[in-house]
Amino acid sequence: MTKHTIETVTFKLNKDMNREAFAESAKAITDFAQKQGGFVSRRLSCSDDGLWIEHVEWETLEAAQAASAQIGNEPTLEACMKAIDSTTVVLHHSTLEITVN
Repeated sequence: MTKHTIETVTFKLNKDMNREAFAESAKAITDFAQKQGGFVSRRLSCSDDGLWIEHVEWETLEAAQAASAQIGNEPTLEACMKAIDSTTVVLHHSTLEITVN
């Protein structure tokens, strides 16, 4: 069995951005991701202190990297990307070991 890759991204929003408005605009990332090869699933959450945590499951690390390379060039994501404080973005890739649904 091939183990999937989990892409975890943490970030905060720019100070002028509203949480609800961002969550609405972030739906465009799901639309984008679903069109990428190797996409499996996506979750986005936010802590009380404003730290956003995104988990995207990909079939392979290569699929995750290919999507990451394209995300900045996707015009439908412009509003969402502008809302993120780029100085706070941290990206990690890990290997999925256990999943329970």
